[in-house]
Amino acid sequence: GDKVAVNAILDDPDIQAVSFVGATATAEYIYRTGCAHNKRVQALGGAKNHMIVLPDADMEQATDAIMGAAYGSAGERCMAISVAVAVGDQVADDLIERLSPQVRGLKVGPGTDPDVEMGPLNNKQLYDKVMGLIDTGVKEGAELTVDGRGLTLQGYENGYFMGGSIFDRVTPDMEIYKQEIFGPVLSVVRAPDYGAAVDMVNGHEYGNGTAIFTRDGDAARHFANAAQIGMVGINVPIPVPMAFHSFGGWKRSLFGDHHMHGPEGVRFYTKLKTMTARWPTGIRSGAEYTMPLM
Repeated sequence: GDKVAVNAILDDPDIQAVSFVGATATAEYIYRTGCAHNKRVQALGGAKNHMIVLPDADMEQATDAIMGAAYGSAGERCMAISVAVAVGDQVADDLIERLSPQVRGLKVGPGTDPDVEMGPLNNKQLYDKVMGLIDTGVKEGAELTVDGRGLTLQGYENGYFMGGSIFDRVTPDMEIYKQEIFGPVLSVVRAPDYGAAVDMVNGHEYGNGTAIFTRDGDAARHFANAAQIGMVGINVPIPVPMAFHSFGGWKRSLFGDHHMHGPEGVRFYTKLKTMTARWPTGIRSGAEYTMPLM
């Protein structure tokens, strides 16, 4: 609902806990307001998920992973890969060469068609936002190697359809890198080495999910420990854990102390209670001056 509905929930004294998934600004507002009303709050915000591709990676596997993770659901999911961090120009050039024809060939259409690979955006507001950010990326100097703007489908002229887009040579100071686009737009960033790639992942304000594609177990282990991100994938582009594990990011991707699902989810929706009892059988007579452990 709108802010009126949200505030009604946050103000209601009978509601003791609030869980939310949405935009970061809204998540932060709900967290601050809910805490001020002495509520338990679990507010999941935005994401900008990076996937590092090392020179030793299986490039065919990495390309397929990016296609599914960046363009599945038209990029409208919090775990979408929206930034591919290529370590070295050769890796970046190879990725662009492999990805470009596949992105141009995406079959876009209504979700009722079983052969469609990518459906429309959810609403006009989002459509306009994504189109505007593509325009911004061009103005900022990123190379738009595949342009998804201007797509029209016969019979669906009023739908919010667009093709997939790829930006190359994106840099961290660009708005298309900073913002969660939430659409079928992939940014390729070129890192000179592995260390710079990790710094890029950790330097972003969001920390929802990340992935690394490599054949090097040592690099994968180091990345899993070094990444300041809530969910890490090794040769897995969308590292969503099974529901009996907990789900959630770090930094400005999550406001609150508990993640969703699994043990964290149970802790969020429950209160701990302890009971200390003693029965008269076998109790020694007289006072005891230690903790009642028997």
